[in-house]
Amino acid sequence: MPSTKKISTILDRIDSGHLALPEFQRGYVWSGEQVRKLFASLYHEHPVGSFLVWSPGMDNVTHRGNAALASGADMLLDGQQRVTTLYGVIRGKKPPFFDGDSKPFTGLWFHLERQDFGFYQVKMRDDPLWVDVTDLMQKGNFGSYITRFHTTSELATKVDVYSERLNKLLNIPKREIYLDEITGTDNSLEVVVDIFNQINSGGTKLSKGDLALANICSRWPEARKVMNENLQNWKLQGYNFKMDWFLRSVNTVLTGEAKFHFLHKTDAQEVINGVELTTKHINTCLNKISDRLGLDYDQVLFGRFAIPVMVRYLKQEQQLDSKTWDKLLFWYAQAGMWGRFSGSTETAIDKELEAIEDTSNGLDALLEQLRKWRGGLKAEPGHFSGWSQGARFFPVLYLLTRMGAAQDWGTGVALKANLLGKMSRLEVHHIFPKSKLYQHERGYVRSEVNALGNYCFLTKETNLNISATLPEEYFPKVEAAHPGVLASQWIPQDEKLWKIENYRGFLEARQILLAQELERRMRELLHGDDRWLDGPSSPVDEPIVLQASTDAGEEKDVQLEAVNAWMQKQQLPEGLLFFELLDSSSGKPQAELDLAWPNGIHEGYSNPVAVMLNAPATALTLADQAGFRCFTSIQDFRKYVEIDIKK
Repeated sequence: MPSTKKISTILDRIDSGHLALPEFQRGYVWSGEQVRKLFASLYHEHPVGSFLVWSPGMDNVTHRGNAALASGADMLLDGQQRVTTLYGVIRGKKPPFFDGDSKPFTGLWFHLERQDFGFYQVKMRDDPLWVDVTDLMQKGNFGSYITRFHTTSELATKVDVYSERLNKLLNIPKREIYLDEITGTDNSLEVVVDIFNQINSGGTKLSKGDLALANICSRWPEARKVMNENLQNWKLQGYNFKMDWFLRSVNTVLTGEAKFHFLHKTDAQEVINGVELTTKHINTCLNKISDRLGLDYDQVLFGRFAIPVMVRYLKQEQQLDSKTWDKLLFWYAQAGMWGRFSGSTETAIDKELEAIEDTSNGLDALLEQLRKWRGGLKAEPGHFSGWSQGARFFPVLYLLTRMGAAQDWGTGVALKANLLGKMSRLEVHHIFPKSKLYQHERGYVRSEVNALGNYCFLTKETNLNISATLPEEYFPKVEAAHPGVLASQWIPQDEKLWKIENYRGFLEARQILLAQELERRMRELLHGDDRWLDGPSSPVDEPIVLQASTDAGEEKDVQLEAVNAWMQKQQLPEGLLFFELLDSSSGKPQAELDLAWPNGIHEGYSNPVAVMLNAPATALTLADQAGFRCFTSIQDFRKYVEIDIKK
């Protein structure tokens, strides 16, 4: 039965334990812009929608947070973002069920003349027309604000007007909100989640992983906390994993299946043991991938959905010798190279899990399945013809650098994974400087300037020292100082190719060297079992013309790099330059995003964001369909960061 309740009453019910958030709900994800819009709608008495509550009629429903609940407490199904915002601004603190970033609802102010909302800036402090909304709500009256308006004759003439507006602001908690209610113990958690998804079609739906976590939490209330702690630990190591990914790994370990509904049948102790074992196996896999393949940070950890398969294999086998580990890592690298899990993840994982069920022949079956799916596993020079740090073979170039004999051109120091550490100590270096390529009369375009063949990895100091020097000038010097250092990074030895007018020939020659090095390193992992590479080569996909921006030259690169430099000054993460948006079914690139934060600027708490300068409408549409919030001007993007992200 629908009913109405004042906002203040709803907040009181939270404080008394009569209204809580079910465990399956995601955390707070609103931006500052959404907070402003909500309060503007309330102030101007515009509709703000209804709330949906679930009255389960029982006391053992798992809820978010540690606050004690009253008997028969209701669960808030729809309206979490609005209620959290209202509680945060009106109460001046986080609600007991809070999970997320509180910045968006902190420091909301109101301008009495313009009647709009903004977030605190120093200039507001001494302006009598700016009112701290939370301070006003906490005081419950506006008497102290009235004295401000007698400081000047101009303000004094509008005391009545401003008083009316302050009173209107103070009346927001008295606003009546419609509540719809689901009642009855016959409504299972699955039914309630399905209802939630139906009524929340305009917002963020709960995934199968969310439902799986909700079921786990109903049996093991500490599950979310424990799993989030593991995710945070991996984040500190440079890996940004999602809860769904972790759950998928737990699921494969416990059930041998990818589909989450199999996890619903496990009891609490099984899940507790499974999370512990899965965490152990994931750490083992990450250590092996880092130490043996050199893939030691998030951007180069391609094929991460191969890891749930690996942890299941580890559970079955328990102990692997070094040769078996190398063969498993060969499969992992190949799965990443060819985008094995870029389509239907659940289906692909299930096929791989089926292959390894035969423990006597599991790895061979896994590799044979991959070879048949791809048509061959040997790489060709054409596979290195991609461009940008978002290209599929970018991690392969990093793998070769870390796994092989690559040396730094300034110091001659080996860049092996076990000697240097994390990627933060290495930088991507353009062998031929971008500025010189863009300015050259041959008219090199962005896809050539940022080709994988023009990338290598160097220490920061060496990168700075070389700066924009041309290879024909600095190659002889670094080679004289450290003989063999150029060949260690697969540089063609024909000095004619070091000249900028022969740049395209340089790229072709280096692609051949990179393909040869990749084959050498992959055979090293096979320890003589070369049948997997002696078959047909993997087909080189037809090049896809990306829906890129129309002005693809140096000026744009400079602008985008300036955005990243600005983000660094704001102590915020830099975006990925020239990010490839992949088709979910084929794994092939659909569009190029100039600068992207695919997981949001605040990881997990804000939407994916992209800066796309002079982009065609088709590219913007594809990015929008993929869930990106796109900015077509740097000014608009910076405004978004300053208001919604940084405030």
